[in-house]
Amino acid sequence: MKAMILAAGKGTRVRPITYTIPKPMIPILQKPVMEFLLELLRQHGFDQIMVNVSHLAEEIENYFRDGQRFGVQIAYSFEGKIDDDGKLEGEAIGSAGGMRRIQDFSPFFDDTFVVLCGDALIDLDLTAAVKWHRAKGSIATIITKSVPKEEVSSYGVVVTDEEGRVKAFQEKPSTEEALSTNINTGIYIFEPEVFNYIPSGVEYDIGGQLFPKLVEIKAPFYAIPMDFEWVDIGKVPDYWRAIRGVLLGEIKNVQIPGHEVAPGIYTGLNVAVNWDKVDITGPVYIGGMTRIEDGAKIVGPAMIGPNCWICSGATVENSVIFEWSRLGPGVRLVDKLVFGRYCVDKTGAAIDVQAAALDWLITDARQTPPSHTPLELQAIEELLGTNAN
Repeated sequence: MKAMILAAGKGTRVRPITYTIPKPMIPILQKPVMEFLLELLRQHGFDQIMVNVSHLAEEIENYFRDGQRFGVQIAYSFEGKIDDDGKLEGEAIGSAGGMRRIQDFSPFFDDTFVVLCGDALIDLDLTAAVKWHRAKGSIATIITKSVPKEEVSSYGVVVTDEEGRVKAFQEKPSTEEALSTNINTGIYIFEPEVFNYIPSGVEYDIGGQLFPKLVEIKAPFYAIPMDFEWVDIGKVPDYWRAIRGVLLGEIKNVQIPGHEVAPGIYTGLNVAVNWDKVDITGPVYIGGMTRIEDGAKIVGPAMIGPNCWICSGATVENSVIFEWSRLGPGVRLVDKLVFGRYCVDKTGAAIDVQAAALDWLITDARQTPPSHTPLELQAIEELLGTNAN
């Protein structure tokens, strides 16, 4: 069976992570989110998978290759061009436009197929969803999920009749205006006939253009609400919640990697730490070849990536730290995400630590950190909201 993963977006709402990592490659405890999607598709018999790529396309292609080691076949449709310097320049053409481009190249989608957004963790019975779709005689089906009414303003709401036929959409309506609590999860089932309604050679979106068109012409277009695990990683706070959910055991289909050295404390290979000289409260994951100096304190849920260096007296609490990060002596990092040269709070607001001269407190573990005077340290602490005493 055939499927498509949408992986061409720039992921602007997940910056700064997506400056260097495309959204489908964002790691959930060291494993790209798209890898979980491949596993799900394979489990339900979808083993021929097209992936449209654009932003940082080579990162996706170089990791997944032809899909052989994941038990599937993968091919890629690049959206963009090569610039004058020989570099790939992404030019995404919309989710439906990406589907059309593949079909125009050679008619690949010749039977019922599934389309998934490449930036969500899901645990869905795709087999049951496809069975329902076919029983309805639907040309297109949206898999929806019910959320508490106070959360509808963060999502696209799908309005249906009693038979499940889609009547209208509401894009992030207020709680008072919402006509439904069923939201669009970015999981779709299509028949090849849907291409009759997607123009060639232009940018075209599934949710914004194709679906309203299907409603307008009264096509057999349905939505099915299903109860399943769905963790959207559309924004930095979403990613934060995903990591917390895994560490707290709330996301059942993602296992914490490494070895459990103590209750709730997991490590990768060759972590350098004197366990009797640090204060660590789980759930915590510490990546391989990371050094935790004596006197450091880590309070979970927290993730510290591989090859990091947490200096003496530093505190990490309810935070996510990506690989090759060094936390200076006495730094107190609470409710923060550290990604390369960026320190991000829970709202997604970021500080460029290099531009702000904070490279004594947070720096690349492969670099020798600069020294600062006490007055400089005081100014740094006030800017970052840390405590280096």
